[in-house]
Amino acid sequence: MTSATEQTYDVVVLGAGSSGENVADIVVRGGLTAVLVESELVGGECSYWACMPSKALLRGTEVLREARAVSGADAAVTGEQDVAATLARRDVFTHHWNDDSQVEWVRGAGIDLVRGTGRLVGERVVVVTHDDGTGTRLHARHAVAVCTGSEAAIPPIDGLRDVNPWTPREATSAKEVPGRLVIIGGGVAGTEMATAWRGLGSEVTLLVRGDRVLPHLEPVAGDMVAASLREAGVEVRLRTSAVTVRRVGTEVVVTVSSGEGAGDEVRGDEVLVATGRRARTTDLGVDSVGLEPGEYLDVDDTLQVRGLAWLYGVGDVNGRRQLTHMGKYQARQAGAAIVARARGEQVSVADWSPFVATADSVATPAVVFTDPQVASVGVTGAQAAESGRPHRVVEYEIGNVAGAAVHADGYSGTAVAVVDTEREVLLGVTLVGPEVGEMLQAATIAVVGEVPIARLWHAVPAYPTISEIWLRLLETYRG
Repeated sequence: MTSATEQTYDVVVLGAGSSGENVADIVVRGGLTAVLVESELVGGECSYWACMPSKALLRGTEVLREARAVSGADAAVTGEQDVAATLARRDVFTHHWNDDSQVEWVRGAGIDLVRGTGRLVGERVVVVTHDDGTGTRLHARHAVAVCTGSEAAIPPIDGLRDVNPWTPREATSAKEVPGRLVIIGGGVAGTEMATAWRGLGSEVTLLVRGDRVLPHLEPVAGDMVAASLREAGVEVRLRTSAVTVRRVGTEVVVTVSSGEGAGDEVRGDEVLVATGRRARTTDLGVDSVGLEPGEYLDVDDTLQVRGLAWLYGVGDVNGRRQLTHMGKYQARQAGAAIVARARGEQVSVADWSPFVATADSVATPAVVFTDPQVASVGVTGAQAAESGRPHRVVEYEIGNVAGAAVHADGYSGTAVAVVDTEREVLLGVTLVGPEVGEMLQAATIAVVGEVPIARLWHAVPAYPTISEIWLRLLETYRG
């Protein structure tokens, strides 16, 4: 790298994804100066390779299923999904992987942007190497915020790296439907991509090491999603691990082991690895300030890296909750804390203060966009039991609610509520069924606000809507 130019800002933000953009926006609104450093596309993973393209791929299949579930409307469905049009619509949401509109927003918000690879080289100092080999040395008066996110982890399966496997990035940006797709991993990414590509015509095999898909959610969620995938034609193989992977001509051959023995082979045109993620801190220079490369940043509830008062880790890079909306939430809290500290103000770390991210551990909402959808917030029954909290789990079949019957013929779904039996408040809610994601915010408010069961009786659901499930859960709890 040639000699670097020098620039100074109040805040330097490494990574211009949704978390980084929000940190920079908050601090600029607070009167500070900020610069974003980005080596790829401004807007980050969610905009180009995760949330937006994946949901665009899923939406067509979802709409067709909804229409076919209503007698009368189903007569209008006379053909199959236009795959080319679906992929083209996906490309619209990613702006064809062009970030001009995001760059325009950044500049309009009064935030500077430096393109290139940024590395910490010491306290409050970042060196950016540009594509042409030149460099820029950035000094931060108050804070450096690391918002570099996470990336797909490739497990140490013999031969896997040699076959150039898909990660979720390739799965959401593919230009053609693979004839046969083998997916390793039964979590959110694996089940969503199995749903999406099966809906677009691919023959999908899902390899799951454990006893069920979506293992961290309520058991009924994994059971219903697996049954639906199988009904759609996905081969779901539980208790099955990939042992070796190789290419034979154009085929990918995965040798697996299962409860029935080893040596069985699964063949496909592509193999997607969806087994988890790792922090993007390997080449970030964190060792220059005493941290371990490749590890998630250990932060407190103001997102400040422990032991380094000037350094913040926001979003996926801290490993707390790897969801776009939680990264944005953390960014708002971190930005407010940075501004307050820059002004010499005392930052409160009390619960629900404007400077701390407490929702990460109390009530993280999430939706899995499979068929059926799974919407959850708070803890599961198993998690409540593990923590030793007095609780009771109640379930109700959503299809028995009048609004669900109107919504779709043969509506099938389940609602699960975890109730703290001492305080009589909700600890967690899981909804499984068509379109339940749109009902999640009510559950989130109830859990976050610790609304007493006695008060929830007075939150009367409109009839006939699926939200009547709230009344039925309360009735079931009362017995």
